[in-house]
Amino acid sequence: MAEPNRSILAQQLDQALTSCKDGWRVLRRRGPSQFQFWLIALLIGILAGFAALGFRRGIDQLQSLAYGTKDVQHLHSFAASLPWYHLLLIPICGGLVVGVILHRFTPDGRVRSVADVIEGAALRDGRVERREGIASMLASLITLSTGGSSGREGPVVHMAGVISTWVCRKIDADGITGRDLLGCAVAAAVSASFNAPIAGALFALEVVLRHFAVHAFAPIVIAAVAGTVISRLEYGNVAEFALTTPGELKFYVELPAFLVLGLLCGLVAVLLMRGIFFAEDMGNYLQARLHLPRWLRPGISGAMLGGIAIWFPHIIGVGYETMSRALMGDLVLREAMVFAVLKAVAVAITFGGRMGGGVFSPSLMVGALTGLAFGIVATGLLPEISGRPTLYAFAGMGAVAAAVLGAPISTTLIVFELTGDWQIGIAVMASVSLSSALATRLVDRSFFLTQLERRGTHLAAGPQAYLLAMLRAGAVMRPTSDPDCAQHGACREMVEQGLCIEASATLEAAMPIFDRAKVDYVPVIVRHQGESEPEILGALYQIDALKAYNRALAATAAEEHS
Repeated sequence: MAEPNRSILAQQLDQALTSCKDGWRVLRRRGPSQFQFWLIALLIGILAGFAALGFRRGIDQLQSLAYGTKDVQHLHSFAASLPWYHLLLIPICGGLVVGVILHRFTPDGRVRSVADVIEGAALRDGRVERREGIASMLASLITLSTGGSSGREGPVVHMAGVISTWVCRKIDADGITGRDLLGCAVAAAVSASFNAPIAGALFALEVVLRHFAVHAFAPIVIAAVAGTVISRLEYGNVAEFALTTPGELKFYVELPAFLVLGLLCGLVAVLLMRGIFFAEDMGNYLQARLHLPRWLRPGISGAMLGGIAIWFPHIIGVGYETMSRALMGDLVLREAMVFAVLKAVAVAITFGGRMGGGVFSPSLMVGALTGLAFGIVATGLLPEISGRPTLYAFAGMGAVAAAVLGAPISTTLIVFELTGDWQIGIAVMASVSLSSALATRLVDRSFFLTQLERRGTHLAAGPQAYLLAMLRAGAVMRPTSDPDCAQHGACREMVEQGLCIEASATLEAAMPIFDRAKVDYVPVIVRHQGESEPEILGALYQIDALKAYNRALAATAAEEHS
């Protein structure tokens, strides 16, 4: 028996030695380039971290200047003592400045945010618009500093995308590298904004890249750590919020209440999102009907926000003071309910007026207020078997935000990191699971993907839905010089019948033609100005279109599973 055992051991040693040699060869061949890529990821993480830090400090400085207080952490309490005309004029002036910036530097007067970063990752090889992105960052900075009711994560994420786009163009990065670097920038920006490295890394993977490929994980984590270190050098390693008492859950008896809270928060998240979309549609309708200049639209929204702030200054800015009060249980039931409704209305007005900002922080605030209101009722009905209402506030905060972002994993973790209390995990997870499951059935998976769907960009259903829109007929067609291309005369007859497609059209437009006309190919044309007859460039065959689509699907699958 000893001889066979030695033989098996020798084989295992040979296999281990061969694996080491293969690994050394891979390390020598790919190691330097991989190390360089990680250095670039670190650099992007540092740049994005400083950008997020600068954005946050800029908001504090401008808010202090606009409202005349150095303690911007308690801005809501201070604003209540200001004259009414002060509260009214600040957002009006801010809105007018925002309108001028967006009118001058964007073609459509629209602020770029997280949805545009997701679109850039999916359709533009990890690139975003730079000029429009910088203008959007300035607009959002002014909005959040002058009474706009939105969050800072949206502008910060797009600003990080601008940084990664600049680096990608410098190094001429391909699509996979560009998307990975975009994920690095987003992870660093989110981590620096919220002092949450785990959630920052997972947010980039779950929301922006929308996959968890191993090749992207290491550089994204490196960037997230870099962004977090920069934030902690400035603000220290402290949690954004803290439970006043331990987050204890009366587990078996109280858990169903958190499941019910999850369903309620899912409905609240849907109402918040649909309210924003309704405000955007109403703003577009009124702007067209009244022939308003687009630079005036943010100013009008600013006037509406100022009018609300005269009576309820809690809507101003990100809202961390009111959120902190909700999480500490310093609000009564009526205050929690009224503040939640008014915050949702203010957020809708801000977005409807195209003033800028993000939706994550408002969803945290609305969720905390909703959870607190629910917790006050639940613990009041059954006090002997219930924990504290503040625990419901934390669970509601995560549940609404997760449903809005369509990111249950990263949102659950960011609640843990914002509070520094991992004991509330069971309650948060229970509420987040049901809120996300409900909301994804009532919208297109998330606020951001629904925004893209409303613009005609179909990313919610996955690559199989949007890859056809990335392939142009002119790139897939067989040119007229190809001997396998259809005869020119046959193509001309089809063109005269109206059966043709522009070279710039996508396969998304071409595929229905094959099904409708029952043909194997379609002539590809280009129209020249001043000429009545279009030029026939070639023919797009259905088999070629399907092959191109299959190759794109295979490449996407390979990237997501590498």
